[in-house]
Amino acid sequence: MMISNVWQAFSCRNGLKRAIIPLSALVLTPIFLILTVTVSGWWLIALGGSLTLLILGIYDVFQRQWTLTRNYPVAARIRWMFLNLRPYFRAYIVEGDEEGLPFSYEARRLVNARADGFSDMHPFGTELDVQAPETMWLTHSITPADTVDVRARIKVGTEQCSQPYNVSLLNVSAMSFGALSAAAVEALNKGAAIGGFYQDTGEGGISPYHRKHGGDLVWELGSGYFGTRNHDGSFNPDLFRDACDDQVKMTEIKLSQGAKPGHGGVLPGAKVTQEIASTRKVTPGEDCVSPRAHSMFSTPIELLQFADQMRSLSGGKPVGIKLCVGHIYEVMAIMKAMRETGILLDFIVVDGSEGGTGAAPLELSNHVGMPLLEGLVVVRNALVGAGLRDKVRLAASGKLYSASGLAACLAVGADWCNAARPFMFSIGCIQSQRCHTDTCPTGVTTQDPRRQRGLVVEVQSKRAAAFQAKTLEALGNIVAAAGLSNPRDLKPYHLYHNLSSGDSKPIHHIWHFIDEKSLIEAPEETPYGHWWLAAQADSFRPTVRLDMGLKQSIRRSPY
Repeated sequence: MMISNVWQAFSCRNGLKRAIIPLSALVLTPIFLILTVTVSGWWLIALGGSLTLLILGIYDVFQRQWTLTRNYPVAARIRWMFLNLRPYFRAYIVEGDEEGLPFSYEARRLVNARADGFSDMHPFGTELDVQAPETMWLTHSITPADTVDVRARIKVGTEQCSQPYNVSLLNVSAMSFGALSAAAVEALNKGAAIGGFYQDTGEGGISPYHRKHGGDLVWELGSGYFGTRNHDGSFNPDLFRDACDDQVKMTEIKLSQGAKPGHGGVLPGAKVTQEIASTRKVTPGEDCVSPRAHSMFSTPIELLQFADQMRSLSGGKPVGIKLCVGHIYEVMAIMKAMRETGILLDFIVVDGSEGGTGAAPLELSNHVGMPLLEGLVVVRNALVGAGLRDKVRLAASGKLYSASGLAACLAVGADWCNAARPFMFSIGCIQSQRCHTDTCPTGVTTQDPRRQRGLVVEVQSKRAAAFQAKTLEALGNIVAAAGLSNPRDLKPYHLYHNLSSGDSKPIHHIWHFIDEKSLIEAPEETPYGHWWLAAQADSFRPTVRLDMGLKQSIRRSPY
């Protein structure tokens, strides 16, 4: 029966063509067998190769899972091999300097040059098409400034905060232990200690590797409350209080993440080692699931009450939220809740939809969530319009790797910026995009001790600190060129956006930047009037149907 099936598969002319490799192996195997017996030399190796191809060809004909290998035994596997090699061929041979995604070769080269202490100069002028649509640039002055203090820090903390913190302009964005390896977490924390900036823990809790070198920490709590949770997943205030030592400078409630907004995420059980389980307060070997939503609050007022509880438990340290902007009325609802209750957030971090993650559903990464600059404008306007901007600080994160990106965010309204993947590049990441497979070749995102061995903390921590320092130095050059002495003096009119060839405008002529307290005094005269009037402090749901007209919304508004 087996011989009949093989003959049926190979008997026609096209069948012979499709099965040329196993048929060749069938012919060569007895020849090599005879030569191996009669002649010494390399024939034994040749016999092994031909016999392997023959067995593989027979297996391919009879297996039922893959149609292509049934029709093209062995040969179809060559296609698989090239598909696996395709990312490497593109990255190292085919793609241009500005073509790679999510970060181009030029972006990665810039980060590595700064991390290594090499020159980041570029000869012979720009290689970008400066007339291309969507290009942005910053204006400069005929009278540049002599000096710029890029080491100036931003004080974070309202009057409700007894331990304010002075933040650097560039810090390590949220990346969890578990998503990152122990060596990577340790290297970034030591880099933060060397450079005087903070490391956001991500929602995976504070690990022993965050503690080794004393770098400043911002402790992020996601919906799983990892590191401070009861067995049922609820928040444990005693664990939280005990962990908020002097190294923890601020705490942060993660509402959503740019790369996967509305998706809690899963750390596969295979990566949940005993060490990670101990850090997160979960069961080793089982999938570590972050719920989609928080269990400690479901309304804007409850969110602020939880934030106030965290501030009290931490000894009066600043507490903030991180979110990727989605429904604008929800942002407005948080503003109304702060005004109604008097409970203030100390800071808000806006994460752009272009942000990164270890793994996420493709549709969420590609099509859900607001990009960073647009989200920054929304939250900036919400704070300004509600009369809260002078109290609540604003930060930005999402694919920021260069001084020009930092300058754009500062011009739009951010007080400081965070970066994740560029700091990964600085400690050895090569964008192999195996973060979710536990096979990271550089030891940055794997729990495999053998792979982690390649990441030497003493070396890579200095690279992380050097990247941060050199990027701030480059930011100083941009700010000085604009004739300013402080990065926070950058304004929207310093940033231009090329909408199409020959049509470029300053950002404040493209996006609306509303006036102080305008949402309180005359919301209907702002582009956000409908969203503001639909928002309510005691619910994240809108008060009216959003397809109704503005006049109908105003009649129902309590403001």
